[in-house]
Amino acid sequence: VRVQEPVFESQTKTKLGSLNMAPDGPAVRTFINDFVRRELDNYLHKNPQAAEALQKRIMQSERERKEISGIKKLANERAKKANLHNRKLRDCRFHFSEDKDPRANDTMLFITEGDSASGSITKVRNVETQAVFSLKGKPLNVFGLTKRVVYENEEFNLLQHALNIEDGVDGLRYNQIVIATDADVDGMHIRLLLLTFFLQFFPEVVKNGHLYILQTPLFRVRNKKETIYCYDEEEKQKAMAKLGGKPEITRFKGLGEISPEEFAGFIGDDIRLEPVMIGTEKKVQELLQYYMGKNSMQRQEFIIKNLRIEKDTIIENATVEETTES
Repeated sequence: VRVQEPVFESQTKTKLGSLNMAPDGPAVRTFINDFVRRELDNYLHKNPQAAEALQKRIMQSERERKEISGIKKLANERAKKANLHNRKLRDCRFHFSEDKDPRANDTMLFITEGDSASGSITKVRNVETQAVFSLKGKPLNVFGLTKRVVYENEEFNLLQHALNIEDGVDGLRYNQIVIATDADVDGMHIRLLLLTFFLQFFPEVVKNGHLYILQTPLFRVRNKKETIYCYDEEEKQKAMAKLGGKPEITRFKGLGEISPEEFAGFIGDDIRLEPVMIGTEKKVQELLQYYMGKNSMQRQEFIIKNLRIEKDTIIENATVEETTES
């Protein structure tokens, strides 16, 4: 915006005091409003798809505001009481949006399933920058539901208040939100349900690069001298070849089976985080509709057509003792 004969509020000229574009011209605010209104109107007429998407989003927001208006106050009062002593949250000292300390950029919240997994992380976490939120069982599949469910569901309501994202991501309390679930089928299901929750109601968290998946080892291969943790079958085979002989192999079924002492190495300097990245909003909605929508028969047909049976690689002339943590 070019202002003719500008007037400043101080001699240092750090703040513009002019209210008009020129001595006898229109107000700066009026000029900007007219410009934006004209250009936006032209753009929407030339791009009807964008206009339709914008209208759809506005109408959706209006419906959500009406739906949650009756329960929002009650839910917030309940959340405030819980925040005083939230048994699901083990908080850290620094927070992403509240502290100027450089360590605030290292803050992360682990979302775990059950007290067993959260217990291991809580014992060895960095209390300065690492917080833990413990879920109770499988969360609700929120695809196709409105934001009203976030306030009606106690766990989702507590989670959004723990993250401080009710009114947007500007107040996000943790730079990294880490989904830490078991590596089995149930853990994968919970992971998908949490991804659906964020993509459905808080997509900006994902778009701004704050959501991650914690990679934890599937196997522990060791002998009397060395222990190697492996994150997939290929790493396991390499570890077996490196150690030679008859190494002991442990297959971890859940995070609760990993001791706190072992877990310290998985959430420390060598932590493996997989960022969650999304494409276009249309593509995301199509994926959610297919995998989380009410199309069970369609998914069943896909599974039947693409079913594979994976067999462990057999190494000839090698006898390996394989154990499972209990």
